[in-house]
Amino acid sequence: MIQQRDLFPLATGISKLVDSQIPDIVAGLQPELLRQVTPTTAELLKFWFQHDFCDIRPLNFHEGQRVAILHVIFAHEVLGVKSLRELYEAVAGDAVLDGGVLSEVTRDRHNHPKYAAKMATGTGKTWVLNALLVWQYLNKIATPSDERFTSNFLLVAPGLIVYDRLLDSFQGKTIDGERDFTTSDIYKQRDLFIPENYRTQVFGFLQSSIVTKDDIGRKVTGSGMVAITNWHLLAGQEDPDFLAEEDVEAPGREIDAKAAVESFFPLTPGTAAGNSLAVLDRRFSRGGPLEALKDLPDLMVFNDEAHHIHEVRKSEEVTDVEWQKSLLEIASTKGSRFIQVDFSATPYNEVGSGKKKNRQYFPHIVVDFDLNAAMRAGLVKALALDKRKDVAALPLDFKAERDEQKRVTGLSEGQRVMLRAGLKKLQILEQQFTVTDPDKHPKLLVICEDTNVTPHVVDFLQSTGLSEDDILRVDSGRKQELGAKDWEPIRERLFDVDRHKQPKVIVSVLMLREGFDVNNICVIVPLRSSVAPILLEQTVGRGLRLMWRGNEQIDELKRETRDRIAQRLEPTNYFDVLFIVEHPAFSQFYDELLSGGLAVEVGDDSDSTDATGDLAHVDLREGYQAYDFEVPIIIRDADEELKKPSVDPTALPTSKYQVDWLIKQIGKGDQFVSHDAQTGTQYGDYRVDGGILTATGYNDYLSRMTTRITEALGRNLTSSAGKYKEISQYPILQAYKPLLTGWLDTYVRRRMFKQDFDPLEGENWRVLLLDDVAHEIAGVFATKLTEAQETQSVAEALVQHRLLSEVKTIPVRSSSAVDVKKCIYPKLPVPIKGGGLERAFIEWADQDTRVEAIIKVHEYRHGFLRRPYLKADGMPAQYSPDFLVRTDTDLYVVETKAQSALSDENVKRKQRAALAWCEQINQLPEYLRGDLSWHYVLLGESIVRDWKAKNARASDLLDYARLRRVEARPQETFF
Repeated sequence: MIQQRDLFPLATGISKLVDSQIPDIVAGLQPELLRQVTPTTAELLKFWFQHDFCDIRPLNFHEGQRVAILHVIFAHEVLGVKSLRELYEAVAGDAVLDGGVLSEVTRDRHNHPKYAAKMATGTGKTWVLNALLVWQYLNKIATPSDERFTSNFLLVAPGLIVYDRLLDSFQGKTIDGERDFTTSDIYKQRDLFIPENYRTQVFGFLQSSIVTKDDIGRKVTGSGMVAITNWHLLAGQEDPDFLAEEDVEAPGREIDAKAAVESFFPLTPGTAAGNSLAVLDRRFSRGGPLEALKDLPDLMVFNDEAHHIHEVRKSEEVTDVEWQKSLLEIASTKGSRFIQVDFSATPYNEVGSGKKKNRQYFPHIVVDFDLNAAMRAGLVKALALDKRKDVAALPLDFKAERDEQKRVTGLSEGQRVMLRAGLKKLQILEQQFTVTDPDKHPKLLVICEDTNVTPHVVDFLQSTGLSEDDILRVDSGRKQELGAKDWEPIRERLFDVDRHKQPKVIVSVLMLREGFDVNNICVIVPLRSSVAPILLEQTVGRGLRLMWRGNEQIDELKRETRDRIAQRLEPTNYFDVLFIVEHPAFSQFYDELLSGGLAVEVGDDSDSTDATGDLAHVDLREGYQAYDFEVPIIIRDADEELKKPSVDPTALPTSKYQVDWLIKQIGKGDQFVSHDAQTGTQYGDYRVDGGILTATGYNDYLSRMTTRITEALGRNLTSSAGKYKEISQYPILQAYKPLLTGWLDTYVRRRMFKQDFDPLEGENWRVLLLDDVAHEIAGVFATKLTEAQETQSVAEALVQHRLLSEVKTIPVRSSSAVDVKKCIYPKLPVPIKGGGLERAFIEWADQDTRVEAIIKVHEYRHGFLRRPYLKADGMPAQYSPDFLVRTDTDLYVVETKAQSALSDENVKRKQRAALAWCEQINQLPEYLRGDLSWHYVLLGESIVRDWKAKNARASDLLDYARLRRVEARPQETFF
């Protein structure tokens, strides 16, 4: 049997070495990989992927992004390869023996570190880019002499749409003519990208070091730079506003004669040509950017949509495109200190023609997260091919009608039928999605064969009843008609379509094939005749980004859709399904997806399918006031005098580690050097790199540990830890930081190791930087401070009352919802799988005559009920109780758990936090808590079923099982 050749041997080889360690990284263990990388990298990997950090963030890297980050870091930092050949020898030696591989990887063009990430459109390549930039920069700052790292970056985009997107990501969106850094991706998602103790450094670097394409070679930066450009600068061409809209199958077509002349003679007469002094100066200094980049000592290049920057193959001749030649020229002065990272959903060149046409994948692909994997993971929309009988009956010519001079005279009948089909599907989605969420606006994207066709498409759409505002035409011909000034508002509308009902239909040619990253494209009508796979995948890619996120009921429906598609069954709902009105040119591309169980064909009958499946939105019932819950939220007055916390460090628990053993284990003799973060100037006698902290002295260590404890606890109680106003629920920690620092010092010197300990003697301070020791210190103080907060008097607190009926509507699945009488909603949701205990409890409590009201808490919509607690490892987390149940005298906060989970340490910690919350409320005057006593109840499955089977009341079980704090009894003595 002939073994099929591995198309991505580097990705396979690295997977064997890295992927098995990922579960340990996520679990917070210490796999070999974390010991092989620098302390800075280890800290970043824990922050990015460890579940303790992920659990307290709303957004995290998905599995494809995580693998891409880890594979690049492993190849570059652990293996330390300096060329593509070395990477093959390290992880894929056998693949070098395949025909042509050895001769390819030994070419001069691969004589530097080089990695490519094959990631499907819509799976967040820019976030991977952001993470890798942070990784390189922080390591360069930590160890300036390490040649594996750099603080100089060049980001290359294929056109101005992607170029603008990259500027938005790093500089922020333009507001009143100025870019607002606080709107940048890297700032808005700082809780994902950058640990707290590095943010000042990274943000300062980005705000001072971003260089746009016009300023490369002109702007001087201090400690590195992030240069962002599109490839035209490297090709020596004037920048067009968008990609050329020619029907090309391979990028990188040779420059025409006119462009060649202009490259030698940039100055042409006549002011009509735009020859202002600024334009002439820019043209004259065209070589400046390349020389400036060439002169840098090191550089990391990120090529976004990298299929644009590689070679062109014509027959047997291989030619580098102009901008790739420029990159090689820039690399020529740097050796292995030039690092290239390419991102593309389609990283291949097409070779041959006709039946011999084949894909030549880039040789340096280190991760393959393709469309199939993204679809299976639910990270992009599912794909449905709208195969209508009338479409299938059409002839294969879907081109527009033309006269003898090849001028377009109108649309063909085939094109009209396809457009009607797309409009009909859009209408179905609009009507049904609006019921679920009035702020969701599905869109139809029409891809035309050239700019001469788009006006006819617009005319046809208007003839069907669409208004002028319903249609947005986006092509280079349209821009030329309007001029730059009138075009800009159209461009702004284009990138903001998700938030607005109009336009409903977007008409384009190739202008939007890359960088058009919106979420609400739900129907695509491809009127193009090209069969180039790259163009097909890019066309489909425009609609792949998820429209529906963060709704548990909808996520469940989406999982069912993926399961049905895998079984070749039509979806029963259309949440995050992308419909493509079938075109003959796409048939082979579709067949590959269909055979893999990743796409499904739908016919005319699908028009009767409910787009929202069995999802229903349940409103408040009539007379809901009788079943409502009034929850007291305790707010401290801003002028309130805080009770000074009291912690005796000499009475705290001691360490489980023996200090003499620790000192012996870590050894002595390492040399450390301190340096300024911005200039790299050495100024101290040592620097410590290790564990979870980077300290430049014992006092700095105490300061950082204080910050870690206070901000971790403060962040736990608020949605934003960055503003004092929003962390005022825990002001005691912010107000008494110096006091806490003193306690930490006393604890370390007098108590922690059960003996006096001088951190400044010898190299004793080194033991404090070990992961486990630092975690232990943080855990001891965080637990004690939490207890101190919980026991503060709330008699003088200000109270705000929140009603659960503030949430007017909740989503439920009709097939699994429970009908309920004593609730503000007539139905409550329970999971289809694993919801048996919740269903049994709801039905039992609803039948109890002593129960006045019951509600299942919606974790996200009833966010004010989320409670903070500290996990067993000292990390902050939040949880939401399952139910509130009210009788005439009591209110029960109920958590239901599987029997096996009751003994879990974190479940016990939730108990203590919830019990403290109930006791805090019970200390309020009765009139502020509705004359009700609050109790916390943890119920296992067996006790619920046992009591219910014995015909007991649910209220009896709640009263029996409520948690009570056990007071410690004084120890008796003989004296």
